[in-house]
Amino acid sequence: MLDLLLTRDALQSSTLNHGLKVLGDRWTVAVVMGAFTGFTRFEDWQTRLDIPRSTLAQRLSKLVSLGLLRQRIYQERPQRHAYHLTQAGLQLYDHVLMIWVWEKRWGNRVTALPAQLWHKPCGHGFVPVLACTACFEKTTLNDLRLTLKVVPELLDDALAHGRNARVAANDTQRMGLGLRVDRWALLIVAAVMLGCHYFDQLSLVLGIASSVLARRLSGMVSAGLLLAQPDLADARRIVYRLTPTSRDLFAYLVCFSTWAGRDHLRLPSSIMPVHKACGHRFVPQVLCSVCRMPLRPHDVSYAQLAA
Repeated sequence: MLDLLLTRDALQSSTLNHGLKVLGDRWTVAVVMGAFTGFTRFEDWQTRLDIPRSTLAQRLSKLVSLGLLRQRIYQERPQRHAYHLTQAGLQLYDHVLMIWVWEKRWGNRVTALPAQLWHKPCGHGFVPVLACTACFEKTTLNDLRLTLKVVPELLDDALAHGRNARVAANDTQRMGLGLRVDRWALLIVAAVMLGCHYFDQLSLVLGIASSVLARRLSGMVSAGLLLAQPDLADARRIVYRLTPTSRDLFAYLVCFSTWAGRDHLRLPSSIMPVHKACGHRFVPQVLCSVCRMPLRPHDVSYAQLAA
C-alpha cells in the first residue's frame, strides 16, 4: 500500500528534487546541452536558442559559479568571452545523452540537436543505451524496484525553504526538454512513477496549490506526458498514468539524480533503485549501442546540427 507521507518526504529529500532546483529550468538545460555540442561563445547560444541576452548572461554566470563552466577572456578588440565545460561540468554527460535520446524521439525540435552521434573508438553511429553499472544490461523503469528512505539533511533543507516553493504557471509548450518539460513536470512524472495516480495524492506529495496543480496536469495531458482516465472503481475520480513519452524520461531522471547526489550534493538519494536482474543497487551508465562500451565526452563526435 502506498505510504503517502513517506513518499512525500522521500521526494522532497531526493537528490532529483534538490538537483532540479539548481539545473531544472528550461534555459539552463538548453545552455548545458549547447556546451556539450560545441557552443563556446555568447552569440552561439543566443543565435541557436533565441534566448534573451539578459537571461543567457544570468544562466552562464550561474553555471560558472557552480563550477560547471569556466570563462575565458580573449584580449581582442572588441574583447571576446568564451565558455568551456570544466571537469565537473563533464560529469553531466550521461544525463545530457539521455536528453538527446528523449528529444530525438519525442521533442518538438525547437532546439538544435546533433543529427547523429558517432563513437570514435568503434567508428560507428550509435544511440546511447542506459545500462546497469553492475551487470552492463540495458535497463528500463520496469527492470527496477524502487525503495524509499528519507535523507534527513535534505528534508531539513526542503522544510527550511518551504515544501511548495513557488510554481510558475507557464504553459507546457514553453518548458525545458523539448520545451515541454520543466522541473515541476519532472517532479510530477517522478511522483506518478512512485505510485501517486490521483489528484489528492499528487497534491499532498508535491505540496502544490490545487489550482496550479490542476493547470499543470491538464497541460501535461494535452502535451501527451500523462494519460487521464476515469477510475474503474469510482468514475468520479481521475487516474493519471505515464505515457510512453513520460516513461522515457526515466533515463534522464535517474542519470540526473545520480549526478546530483554524487557530484553536487555528495549525499545519497532517498529514492533507491535496485536492478531486479542482478540484485545490485542500480547505478546508471550510458553505453554505445554498437560496441557496448561506456561513453565519454571526448570519444563522441557530432554530425551536422539539425535545424
